[in-house]
Amino acid sequence: MLDHKLFRVALALLVGLAVAIPTSGAALAAPPSNDNFASATVIGALPFSDSVDNTEATIEPDEPQFCSFSPQTVWWSFTPAANVVVRADMTGSSFFDTTFTLYEAVGSGFGGLNALNCTSFGGSITFNAQAGTTYYLQAGSIFTGGGSLSLNLQEVPPPPNDNFASATAIGALPFTQSMDITAATTEAGEPTPSCAIFNGPVSKTAWLAFTPATNGPISASVFNTPFSPVVAAYTGSALNNLTEVGSRCFGGKLTFQANAGTTYYFQVAGLFGQGGPLQFLLEVTPPPVANFGFSPGDPSVFDTIQFFDFSFDPGEVGIQSQAWDFGDGATATGCCPTHRYAADGDYTVQLTVTTFDGRTASASQIVQVRTHDVTITKLSAPQSASAGQTRTITVSIRNTRYPELVQVQLYKSVPGGFQFVGFVNVNVPVRPSNRTSDIKFSYIFTSDDAAIGKVTFRAVVTLLSARDAFPADNEAISSPPTKVR
Repeated sequence: MLDHKLFRVALALLVGLAVAIPTSGAALAAPPSNDNFASATVIGALPFSDSVDNTEATIEPDEPQFCSFSPQTVWWSFTPAANVVVRADMTGSSFFDTTFTLYEAVGSGFGGLNALNCTSFGGSITFNAQAGTTYYLQAGSIFTGGGSLSLNLQEVPPPPNDNFASATAIGALPFTQSMDITAATTEAGEPTPSCAIFNGPVSKTAWLAFTPATNGPISASVFNTPFSPVVAAYTGSALNNLTEVGSRCFGGKLTFQANAGTTYYFQVAGLFGQGGPLQFLLEVTPPPVANFGFSPGDPSVFDTIQFFDFSFDPGEVGIQSQAWDFGDGATATGCCPTHRYAADGDYTVQLTVTTFDGRTASASQIVQVRTHDVTITKLSAPQSASAGQTRTITVSIRNTRYPELVQVQLYKSVPGGFQFVGFVNVNVPVRPSNRTSDIKFSYIFTSDDAAIGKVTFRAVVTLLSARDAFPADNEAISSPPTKVR
């Protein structure tokens, strides 16, 4: 009889074979035609678009994986007949995790590939393709099982104002223009901006021209760039006779005084041979923005007020001078003067700032000087008392300026210091001359007081509605001590 264990093993093998062997009508899906490096799809002309299903694509032994690993890659090759700037992307693919790598062929096979750039999850690669050099593009998916994969290549042309002779004419200000200098070039004899001499070559430039109708400062800037920009201004009529007015590297504004009827040429570029999209702005330089602060914010006649200049120049020339008028007849210059007012009142303080190129602006604020000050003139306590006896402790407060809400705290002496007794919040009116407001506390003397034999009282008054301008006289101690028996 056949052993049951052997029978089950044999049956399992037969079932496995049945699953592994396709039926007579089925066919395995073929990999795409450009699955292998040797069969890369040849890109003949630009623009070029190609869609491939890489679901059944594979990778070859020793195939490079420079940017992100993909188990299903396809290949394209491109050999331009002339130098051209190319932008490649994978827009239109059916999966999000696309990845593709650009190689330059410097030899044969995988060993002759030099990786130039790569991108994953969208994005594009822009490169300068040299005539007669073969470039390979390897594309795939990182996580997904493949699908429709689309590659697009197009030539990036130089900007229309690539050359000095074709500089964009600027009619009126403000003027703004978006441009792409990815494929821009430099002409023979083209000047290098002075700020760029020690900051790398300038090899991609574009030009603009402006002739102002009136004298005055103008500002040029380049922004919204993925690279380090440079802008320079020149006077002259040709590349060989240009005189630089000024230049600005790494962003910011180039500001200068323009003369009516003079044509100014603006050269925009990227440092270190960089290029890409940018936005150019030429505008009449705005005035500086004047602003200041001061401390303390609630000054009194006892305070020396510190003023701070917070002004700035949007033209980025800088603030040259500051002139202050304190509103009481006093003036000052410089960034951070101090001033003390002789009497309470509302004073209009004005700051006028001037830039290095003569633009001005002013700002003013009202400084309210209010001297809040209360004084404890006397703390009265009985000369003697007995344990259990209730006596009155009187705190005399002088206030000559403004009605004040105050808190009066009372302490008594104990071994090692003072102990809190109680407090009262009270409105203290204004009283002329030496008249005072008397705040009375009822205190019951204790057996502990009697054991010590004497008690000294301490009073502290605190303003609750303002800052006390002279807190040194807000405390008092009774004298002589009260004898307790």
